Order: sequence, then structure tokens, then C-alpha cells
Amino acid sequence: MNKKGVLIVISGFSGVGKGTVVKKLIEKYGYSLSVSATTRQPRPGEVDGKDYYFKTVAEFENLIDYNGFIEWAQYVENYYGTPRKFVEDEIEKGNNVILEIEVQGAMRVKEQYPNAVLIFLTAPDAQSLKSRLEGRGTEDAKVIKKRLKRAYEETDDMSHYDYLVVNDDLDKCVDDVNAVIIAEGFKTSNNLEYITKTKNELEEIRKEITL
Repeated sequence: MNKKGVLIVISGFSGVGKGTVVKKLIEKYGYSLSVSATTRQPRPGEVDGKDYYFKTVAEFENLIDYNGFIEWAQYVENYYGTPRKFVEDEIEKGNNVILEIEVQGAMRVKEQYPNAVLIFLTAPDAQSLKSRLEGRGTEDAKVIKKRLKRAYEETDDMSHYDYLVVNDDLDKCVDDVNAVIIAEGFKTSNNLEYITKTKNELEEIRKEITL
């Protein structure tokens, strides 16, 4: 069947647990992760090249000029971008690749890769989202307010995604996302090569049968 890998885009409100869900997907199901580049400061425990490629603004803008990103976006005063080469190499190898990116970037990816699967993660309700942001303890009230404002704006883009998954129970959310990706692999639109091959083989067999 189709030899190429699936490109999976995972977005969601800040504080919804995207990073944790993606980490579990990689550990449990073996997906490839495209590490994003960003100009924001590392959080405690984050490692350059593993969690993000941490860049200065000048370094990031230089990569933009050289078309080094599939997509890039500015979010809450910082740049985020997806390096191009790794993603395309992995897909050609037949590996499923996860991009954990913001809404702006997801729309740009869909334009370039129409078969990409867009999944939006959300919290059960707005109050729990606010509580999660406050519970991280990594940002002050001003930044949290900006993130909630951004979440409000992102609701306009949720309908552009292929799937919406609620992250209420982590393990269930991980399994739900994996089920979505498995289902995508069985779509006829993702298996046109197999359909053509089967048709040609049946035609050859039909010709061999003598009545």
C-alpha cells in the first residue's frame, strides 16, 4: 500500500498539554517528531535540539530568508518554525511525522501538504484551561492573560482542523489521537497507488484466464 509516511499536525490551546501528548505518542507508538525552532527562552529542563532548537531572532530570520522552514509563525512575541529537510526525508522513508505547531503554521502546512492530518487538542472547558495555565507556574498573570486571549482567537480556526480531540484523560487522549492517525492510513485517498496496482494485477490475471 502507500509507502510514504503520514504528516500529522497537532495544535491546541496553550496549556492544553500538547507536549505531553506528543511525548507519549512517540514513546508508545514510535512516531517521528519534528523538533521546532523557536526564539523563546528555554523553560526549566528543556534541552536544545531535543525540545526545541533555541535560536536568536537574527538566526531565525536568516533561516526564513533561506527557505529553511516549512512554516513559521509569530506567537506571543516569539517566532516558531518547522525545519523543512527532516520532515520531507522522514515522510519519504515511510515514517509518520508529528509536527507540534501553532494554528498559523498549521494552515501553511496544509497549503503545502494537502494530505496532512490536522488535529486540534483542547481542554474539557475554558475554566480548566485557565487552571492549567496558572498551575504551570512558569508565567506571570500578564502572559497568562495573553495566552487566554490568543486561545479565544484560535477558536475561529478550530473548524479548519480535520479532528478535535479533548485532553481530559491523558492516556485516553493519546490513544484517541493514534486511532485517528491509523484511520487516516486506511482512507482510499491515501492508497491510490495500491488501488492502481491492484487494478493492473487483476487485468493481467483476467487475460490469463481462458474460457
